[in-house]
Order: sequence, then structure tokens, then C-alpha cells
Amino acid sequence: MAKKVLRKLSTSKVTTFKIRNRRGYAAIFMNNLTEGNTVGIALARMAKAVKRMGYLLG
Repeated sequence: MAKKVLRKLSTSKVTTFKIRNRRGYAAIFMNNLTEGNTVGIALARMAKAVKRMGYLLG
């Protein structure tokens, strides 16, 4: 089975913000929304989501 090549993606393209009226942060990129208690957790979850789409967040 051939290995799939992941395209590199900069974290600066991912938008992160504090969620209003809630505890935590959110990250948005390419119609994916992830949430986490910290910015790092939200970005880690986004890395998983975009990996399924063929991107490598780094």
C-alpha cells in the first residue's frame, strides 16, 4: 500500500479565538471547527481533523 503524502500547513492559517459565554477556545480552518480548554488543545484537535484531509499542521 502506498503511503499518502501530507501537504504542510502553517498554524498561522488557522484562526483561534476565545469562545464567548463559554469556557475555552476554538480553532477554525477549511470548514472544520474544534474546541478545547486551551489554545494548544484546540490546535491539537485541529491537527487531527486536517490530517484526515491530507494536511500536516506544523
